[in-house]
Amino acid sequence: MPLIYGHRGARGETPENTLASFQRCLEQGVTRCELDLHLSADDQLMVIHDPTLKRTTGQRGKVARYSAAELEQLDARAAGPAWPQPCPIPRLRTLFAHCPFEHWQLEVKSASRVRAERMVKAIAALTGEFGLEDKVTVTSSSRSVLRALQELAPQLARGLVAEYAWLDPLKVAQRYECSMLVLNWTLCSPERLRRAQQLGLHVSVWTVNEPVLMRRLADLGVDSLITDFPGLAIATLGNR
Repeated sequence: MPLIYGHRGARGETPENTLASFQRCLEQGVTRCELDLHLSADDQLMVIHDPTLKRTTGQRGKVARYSAAELEQLDARAAGPAWPQPCPIPRLRTLFAHCPFEHWQLEVKSASRVRAERMVKAIAALTGEFGLEDKVTVTSSSRSVLRALQELAPQLARGLVAEYAWLDPLKVAQRYECSMLVLNWTLCSPERLRRAQQLGLHVSVWTVNEPVLMRRLADLGVDSLITDFPGLAIATLGNR
């Protein structure tokens, strides 16, 4: 059975990338998660997918223009699903303190070289503070982020996120000495999976929400699935 990662927590059942979402993931017995990071104006690691606030909070503006304290005052329920209590944008520090995951996929979106270096330094410092270096893989589709990880935080495992088929993800993963390949499931052909695993890469596929697809990818031999419905994945695959 492949390992199961909650996508932004349990995105299909609770507002994504919120403390409630990650707690829901854990409650369902899924002890691995995937999340997205952006830096606040005061260089705090904030857990939010988009660089802007509109979709999840209804507010205008970029994450990078607000302090962490200001971002924590916003309610991130706007993208749904419905949830009874306000859900602030959390700091990564808050999740590290309250969510005992066995492993974290921390995705960093594309960034300039300077911003990538700031992100990587912040992640290295926080994971070191919590002693989580061996429980984290920092993932990105950005070569500037992967390069910064190589140079500034070689102690952290790296993963390449590949969403499109316009380049050979295996070559890029090798170039940046990645240990994980995070594939859009549509790119996960038997041949690509076989080649990746032969190179020692852990192949994680997203976003896998249908039971039929979960079973097909499990039979194919993927190492892990990223899903909006971690409880459904456990129920679907746990008795195989």
